[in-house]
Formats: sequence, C-alpha cells, structure tokens
Amino acid sequence: MQSKRMQAGFTLVEIAIVLVIIGLLLGGILKGQEMITQARIKNVVNDFNGITAAYFGYQDRYKQVPGDDNQASTRWANPNPPGGSRDGNGNGVINGFYMAAPAALTGAAPLANEESNLFWWHLRLAGFVAGATSGQASWTPPVNALGGFVGVQNGAPGIAAGQPRLAGLVLCSANIPDKIASAVDTQVDDQRSQTGQMYGYLQTGPNLDIEAGPTYAAPNYIESGNNQYVVCKKI
Repeated sequence: MQSKRMQAGFTLVEIAIVLVIIGLLLGGILKGQEMITQARIKNVVNDFNGITAAYFGYQDRYKQVPGDDNQASTRWANPNPPGGSRDGNGNGVINGFYMAAPAALTGAAPLANEESNLFWWHLRLAGFVAGATSGQASWTPPVNALGGFVGVQNGAPGIAAGQPRLAGLVLCSANIPDKIASAVDTQVDDQRSQTGQMYGYLQTGPNLDIEAGPTYAAPNYIESGNNQYVVCKKI
C-alpha cells in the first residue's frame, strides 16, 4: 500500500512575519535614501552660504574683490607662502566664467581673463577657503558633493533671448539632481528656476557651460528623477 506524503506549507502567521520583515527592510532603504538626499541638499546650501561669507570676509579684510585683487602678488609674494599668487586687474569685476576650469587644467597659470579661477586662489591664500595654495590645484575651482564644478562669474543668462541677465557676481554649482535643485531653491530663494536671486539651468551634459548658448534659465524644475541642473545664485 503506497503511503501519501504530507506537504507542509507556510502558515498565515509565518507569511505575515515575512511581509513585516520585508516592509521594514524597504522602509529602512527608503529612509536611508531620503537621509542621503537631505544631506546633499544641506551640502549644496552650505556651499552657497560658506562661499558667500568667504567672499565678503575677504572684501572686509583687504578692501579688494577676490580674483580681481591687484595686490595679491605683493601680499603673497614668494616664498611666503610658497607659490605666491597672480593679480587681477582691480576693476571691481571678476572676468571669466565658472567653467573656466578646463582651460586651467592644462597646467598653465590662469590667463588674465580667468579671474574666476584666481577667485579661488586668493580665497585659499587668505585662509577663507580650504585647499592648495600653490600649483594648478590652487586656482582650480572646487567640486560639490555631487561631482559638479562650483565657480563664480559676472552675471548669468536670463530666461530668454534679449531678457536681462541675473546681475552681479553669481556663484554656480553644477550637476545638481532635479529634486535637490528644487529643494535648494526653495530653502535659499523662491523655488522658481527663472525668478529671484537664484536661477536653474537644465543640463544637457555634465558641468554645463551656461554661456555656450543658447542657454537660458529653465522654465521650471522638473522632478523626473533624470534631470540635472546648474544652479546659480547672486552673491
């Protein structure tokens, strides 16, 4: 006589326990991702606030604009500190663009119109910004927590052809994911990509050169999860 084998299955209690465990794991992952996003938002905001404070601190101490300072080579002559510096032209306006970094990556000293690179050299020599004070690294713009260049330039493109630029010295930070860009604009300005003191430029590639037109401030921040922006704020 052939015996029948009993097949044991999961009880409802066991299935419920497994589902609870899966839910906890998923919740932990989602919470972890949100914490990372919040940390990145804070990092970008801190960049804007910290560099703005450094800029005004330099002006208060030396009565000059970092990058445009025409006394830098005298103030920081070799060998104290090593490397010295180069002067700006002293006209009160920083020449060059935030994307001037690639030109400096040849290893040569910044060109005369690359005061946007000298900006970082002067701030580092003065101790307002951390980083190398000699060699190529001294005048190369830093990168943010998302791998994008952080740089300064005089003004930024408006919302359309013929429209006024974002006036004055602006600080730009590239490779900012859409959700973070929108959140930063909300915390710092007005959550709109083409009004206020902060503009957002939709990137078509890493570290978008916003002056390689036609490039204009984006109509709005679109949180698709795939978009990245260069965000520029008036200092």
